[in-house]
Amino acid sequence: MSVLAKLKDQNAEFSQWRQHIHQHPETAFEEHKTSDYVANLLTSWGIEIHRGMAKTAVVGVIKGKAGNSNRAVGLRADLDALNILEETNAKHSSKIEGKMHACGHDGHTAMLLAAAKHLAETRDFDGTVYAIFQPAEEGGGGGNVMVQEGFFDKFPCEAVFGMHNWPYLPEGTFSICEGPMTASTDTFQVKVIGKGGHAAFPHTTVDVIVCASQIVSALQHVVSRTVDPADAAVISVCKFHAGTDSLNVLPETVELGGTVRTFKPQMRKKLEEQLRHIVKSVADAFGTQVEVKWKSGYPSVVNSSKETQFAREIAAEIVGKDKVTQFTPTMGGEDFAYFLQARPGAYIALGAGKDDKAPGLHSPHYDFNDNVLPTGAAYWVRLAETWLKKANA
Repeated sequence: MSVLAKLKDQNAEFSQWRQHIHQHPETAFEEHKTSDYVANLLTSWGIEIHRGMAKTAVVGVIKGKAGNSNRAVGLRADLDALNILEETNAKHSSKIEGKMHACGHDGHTAMLLAAAKHLAETRDFDGTVYAIFQPAEEGGGGGNVMVQEGFFDKFPCEAVFGMHNWPYLPEGTFSICEGPMTASTDTFQVKVIGKGGHAAFPHTTVDVIVCASQIVSALQHVVSRTVDPADAAVISVCKFHAGTDSLNVLPETVELGGTVRTFKPQMRKKLEEQLRHIVKSVADAFGTQVEVKWKSGYPSVVNSSKETQFAREIAAEIVGKDKVTQFTPTMGGEDFAYFLQARPGAYIALGAGKDDKAPGLHSPHYDFNDNVLPTGAAYWVRLAETWLKKANA
């Protein structure tokens, strides 16, 4: 019987774990009960656990039964939920008002738990598997915190692998690409300062609304006119706050904010320089003052060549070569990037089988597809066993 078939027989249990986690969502660095739940399950299967890194991380250490190899591989899942009010009406809906697993991290955790259970029972490999349950992926940068706190010194992986459910792919398929999988996630805040006054006498004011509107318009030309068409980038202004309910008052200030996405480090730097230059130039032209704050977010997830090919072969072994496709890089962000900056590895997408009209990631209506739990778990199992096969010791 194949690993996938064996795991499918246990999917009722995996689904219970997933739905329990879904009912008790916790957000960045507050995943205390989720961590306890994960740690208790790992311990019950005889897996050595380590806790405390990045506040709520759990790392399971699973050693093979053959030989004394020092080789090791890391498998990573994320624990945290989002600050979203759930509207799925599922029986296992969130019990925490205003919080829900709208990105499928509950499924990621359950799949890695399922794989850890199987690996602990069989231990058919030579070396060590680190099952990494990371907090605070959704904006908290928990992956970066773990790396900065010395994760790879304490758990010396040769390579590290990640996975994300992807509702826009057919159920039970995989998709991956070499190089960038996700974009960097920088943000900016702009404050335009002028002189407010009566709307009937605009000549006595310095109109910040007109100035800010021109800044927004000018930023729309950065990508189309300064970025090589062969590259990819996004500048989105997502906030424009100005004025009050008074319709005869020109305000003193306007606040703008948004995000900048790209795949290349040099492009990140260029876009920041361009944004700062445009904002200041337009402000000078209108006689306003500006304050610009730039916050560097997650870097791009960049898959290394050897590990990408390895992951693709493992996925094909599980579901068939025809069900492993070439992933189109997404402008979404992911803090698994920090792990891949420290070690080679690969990040793969697992198809969850939603159609175009179904809720997507971060929707209040989104719910992980439990049917794919065994597929993701089988991928983890075969990846670890193959990476640490005795012939490589």
